[in-house]
Amino acid sequence: MKGFNTEKSANVLWRFLSSVKLTIALLIILAVTSIFGTVIPQQEGAMEFAQRLSPSLVRLLGALQLFDMYHSLWFRLLIGTLALNLIVCSLERLPASLKRFRARPRPDRAKPFEDQAPHRHFEVNGRIPDITRPVARVLKRHCGTIEMKETEGSQWFYGQKARYAHFGVYLVHFSVLLILIGGIIGSFLGFEAYVNIPEGETVNVVRVRANQAPKALSFMVHCENFAVDFYENGAPKEYRSDLSFISNGKVIQKGTILVNHPITFKGITFYQSSYGTIPGDKVHLRVSQKVGGAEISPFEVEKGLSVNLPGNDGQFRVVEVEGNLRGMMGPAVLISVVSSSSEETRFWVFQDIEALRKRFPPVMFQSPILNPSSFKPYTFFLDGIESKYYTGLQVNRDPGVPLVWVGFSLIIAGLFVTFFISHRRVWIQLSQGKGTVRISVAGKANKNPVGLEKELDQLTQRLRRALER
Repeated sequence: MKGFNTEKSANVLWRFLSSVKLTIALLIILAVTSIFGTVIPQQEGAMEFAQRLSPSLVRLLGALQLFDMYHSLWFRLLIGTLALNLIVCSLERLPASLKRFRARPRPDRAKPFEDQAPHRHFEVNGRIPDITRPVARVLKRHCGTIEMKETEGSQWFYGQKARYAHFGVYLVHFSVLLILIGGIIGSFLGFEAYVNIPEGETVNVVRVRANQAPKALSFMVHCENFAVDFYENGAPKEYRSDLSFISNGKVIQKGTILVNHPITFKGITFYQSSYGTIPGDKVHLRVSQKVGGAEISPFEVEKGLSVNLPGNDGQFRVVEVEGNLRGMMGPAVLISVVSSSSEETRFWVFQDIEALRKRFPPVMFQSPILNPSSFKPYTFFLDGIESKYYTGLQVNRDPGVPLVWVGFSLIIAGLFVTFFISHRRVWIQLSQGKGTVRISVAGKANKNPVGLEKELDQLTQRLRRALER
């Protein structure tokens, strides 16, 4: 049995990774999968979409990770394989490009002058030493640096422009690689989250959209003010949030967020996403004292602050405020009553108590915790809860974005170099005749031969004018 040939195996793997066919196949696969990622809602939007599908299809799409495709293992492997393919392809072809870049053709090459257009040959009166300097000056102005060589009866000149054009494709490869690396970094180290901040409150925890897990921030975000403007038909016209960013107890940055006008702090970007109302800390209560039938005017009570009972035989305070208790019982507040003659008494007071008594068994509201008359001889009535706005913010962190922007900038430069700039080489030969010197102009380019022809014609005209003077 023959031993395993590691060198041959390595060559096979190298050829596979350096194959252009692999590049095309990977790009096609990425294009097709990106269609799925566009058609199928991702992350939090997938739940509503999945409700319209059969359970078996939901399980299949979930197993393929198509509800969060861009963070899936197989998509990251595709991106990694494409990045590796670009690296290997570049390394495979780089030596040939370096060879062309470093090549220094001889100035006295005769082959470029074969089959040259007749109008690029002309004669002037004089001798070669008399016109060498003006010819060199024109060519140097055209190419920058030139080389000269003298042979029997001839003087040769050579110049070249834009040697770096051979590396345009590598600049494109490098820029695509930066974009891919930026995407991978963002996929692993970034997050997409959201947070609702009530007006006047401070938070330092957001909730990740992918798994609804809480994520602590290294700083505090305080909503100083929220404002919304409406059209005449009641639709929101503009809503904005005034935020402060607090680190180590100090306000580091302040700013206003509008829709499409985010704020970035410590690499985390906050977008204005939504808004809404929640119960505030102020509630409107009435307290009835059954003895004597006296009824007290409404109280405006702030959550957490103690208020004297009408008979001055104790105090009460609002402990909790709920906009819709248990999602079905409507607005409610938890009252705590303390007096010198009894222990603390707690009970819920509902705004729509009569409607609830019709929906639920009467015995339910005889329980002390649900009875607004639990502290005798008082009965509490909830007239309303003042609401306040909260601002809904989308919170994103993508540390790969700077690399992606650099990659997009470089790819534009790389494409420009690749398609619009060519490496041009120019030769000029001076041949001594009887009292005249024959000037011949020739050139070669790695691309854009039409452009080279125009350039050589212009160079020939400049030589004519310079020698005529």
